[in-house]
Amino acid sequence: MTTQRGPAPHTAPDYDPYGGASEHPAAGADVLERLGRSWTWILGSAIATLVPGILVLVWPDETLHVLAVLVGLYLLVAGAFRFVSVFAWHAPGERLIGLIMAVLYVLAGVLCLRNPLQTIAALSLVVGVVWLVTGILTLYTAITAEDLPHRAFVLGTAVIGIVAGIVVLALPTESARALTRLLGLWLVLLGLFELVLALAWRAALRRSGITDRHEPADV
Repeated sequence: MTTQRGPAPHTAPDYDPYGGASEHPAAGADVLERLGRSWTWILGSAIATLVPGILVLVWPDETLHVLAVLVGLYLLVAGAFRFVSVFAWHAPGERLIGLIMAVLYVLAGVLCLRNPLQTIAALSLVVGVVWLVTGILTLYTAITAEDLPHRAFVLGTAVIGIVAGIVVLALPTESARALTRLLGLWLVLLGLFELVLALAWRAALRRSGITDRHEPADV
């Protein structure tokens, strides 16, 4: 679940952050900012959510060990995407919220991978808390952020995350198979919302006359 990239798109800096990076003191941050604002980065986050969701739905009979590993890898990758996205925000408060969400995802991923033979209840608790807390933080950002494009899509993503967290925490799962179907369903829904968000962000960039750094201008 990746939040939208700060304010509306703006023109790129005059220098090329991919060349002569050593000559600019903040070149590394500038590269991450451009990457975080890219619609392809949101698309990558959506794919990183969709793939594990589809996998756990296709193979619902896998063991709890396999499920914990898949969920742990998803959380780590999602945390990495969120960390880069932090650089696309300019307000210090928004960056802090994004950083908190990134750290939360990474910590949860480490917990899942550190002890993949944990109980069903423990896995449900970890995933449910991550989705609930990040959903609430995303909702807060969507409401308070200024000049946020496609605010409705961000709000929708936040609500889906909150509902997913509540459902996973509230509904008892007595078997790994039931937990697998539940987590897989919510992962697919979250991934689809992020996919829509990526396409909406791409449309916003094109309307503002900005093309993705990694995308040909005539595509």
